[in-house]
Parts: sequence; structure tokens; C-alpha cells
Amino acid sequence: MTGKPYTPRELTRGPFTTTDARRAGLTRSHLEGHNWRRVGPALYPWSGRADDPALAFEAALRRLPATAAFSGLSAAWLHGLDVAPCDPIEVTVPIGAGVSARSGMALRRAVLPKEDVVRVRGWRVTSMVRTLADLSERLSLTEAVVVADAALHLRKVRIQQLTAWAARRRRGVRSLRRVISFAEPATGSPMESRLRMLLVLAGLPRPKAQVPIYDRWGRFIGRPDLYYEECKLGIEYDGGVHRHSLAEDNRRQNNLLKAGVRLLRFTAPDLRNPDSVAAHVRAALASTPHVPAVTA
Repeated sequence: MTGKPYTPRELTRGPFTTTDARRAGLTRSHLEGHNWRRVGPALYPWSGRADDPALAFEAALRRLPATAAFSGLSAAWLHGLDVAPCDPIEVTVPIGAGVSARSGMALRRAVLPKEDVVRVRGWRVTSMVRTLADLSERLSLTEAVVVADAALHLRKVRIQQLTAWAARRRRGVRSLRRVISFAEPATGSPMESRLRMLLVLAGLPRPKAQVPIYDRWGRFIGRPDLYYEECKLGIEYDGGVHRHSLAEDNRRQNNLLKAGVRLLRFTAPDLRNPDSVAAHVRAALASTPHVPAVTA
């Protein structure tokens, strides 16, 4: 049987322990009520607080040593990138830190130089460069490039910073260097990154990203997501936003076609069949007058 609902104000600001609850006048039966929810061993937040990743991070801090730093996708989210941050929460602790595994967390032990840790929202987080280096080791090449593109596009980091960091390190930078070689700051969305990588990994020439196109009078008429300049072939990824701006996109496409730019359009279901996408682009490139056929 649960106790009468009682909500001490000091317990609504963030996660608290059962000890904190007792000090505020709550009993275990109170904590079994709908006002609270359990997020860890003897750790609870107020159920009226919005359920956001920051709440999970706050709870995690209660179970981590002061030397720990949020890392991986958790760090990327804290730096402002659109990634899933809490599945699980990723944390790095220095080698030799006396901490065991934690439920709901991916705990990694690694050297954490002072320059690789920054403060975000007051929390210790791996720097943007270190975060991308770590993710380059853990994610597939394509997904690591997706995150790197986003960080570069949002100006969270510069290519020069990544190359300089890799040059200073002797170990664990091969994957980062490969990601740097494929990264493209102009890319406007994760799916554009995935589409570009699909083409490159299929053996096709690397297209340019977000190239502005002008008509013969010098008027701007469009900016394809990807563009093969010599072939005047534009490639577009159509996501959910396209459905809400169909008329505008159609006008832009008509203007590009009038200027002699051919267009191929792909959607998320198309990208699940990469061979088909690559075949369409390969055929379009091969059909360009005076351009040699592209082979896989």
C-alpha cells in the first residue's frame, strides 16, 4: 500500500537517493507512489519532471567517480549533435579508476588527458575532437562520418583541429584519419551523409555537397544535396521535410532542369537497397555525353 502523496520541493529539482528522501520526510512507501520513479539503485526523480536525457545524466553522475567523463554518443549529444545519447549512457573513466560496471551505462577505461576533457553544463565531457576520435573507433565508417559531418557543419570543430589532434597521437588514430578523409562540412543532414557514403563506398566518384547552381543570367536557382559538376548531375535526398515543401521543391527542380542539370531523387527506403541506388547513379554518370562510363 502506498503512502499519501507528498512532494517535497527540494526533491523536484533532480534525482535523489533514498537517504535524501528520508531527510525530506519520505518513506519507502511514498517512493512506491506515482509521484516518483526509480532510475537506478536507490535513485529516484520526481515523475512530474520532463523526461529528457539530462535527467539520465544527472542520475548517472550520482553513481560515477569525479574523474569520469561522458563520452561517445552521450558526449556528442551534450555538444549539441542530434544523436541518441542514452542507449546506453557512455562514460569513460581513467585507467586504474576504482569503479565497476554500472547498469544502464557503457563504461570504458582509457587515458583521459586534461586537454581531452571539457565542461558542458558543468559536467565533465570528452572534447569534441576526442569524442569524434572515440566514435571513429566504435562506429561503422559511415556512421562515424555522419557524426563528423554534423559536428563540422555546426562548427563545433574544424577539420584542421581533427588533423592536428591525429598528428599528435601515436596510437588509435587510423580510424579517425579515415573519417577525416571522407568528412564534408557542407553536408546538411545525416541522410545526405549516408547517401554520399553509399555512393563512395560503391566505388563511384565522390560528389560535391551543397553546390550552388546559377542560371545563365547569374541568378541562384538551387543547391542539390550532392552534385557531379562535370556531368551536371544533381542527387537529392527527400526526407520528411520535402513532403511539406513539395511545391517549392518542384519549382526548384524545374529551374535546375531548365539549366541543364539532371536530377536523381532518393528516399530512406531507397537507401536500404544501396546496390540499386549506386546502379542508378552509375548509369546516369555513364549516360553523360563525352564522359567515360563509370565502373564499380
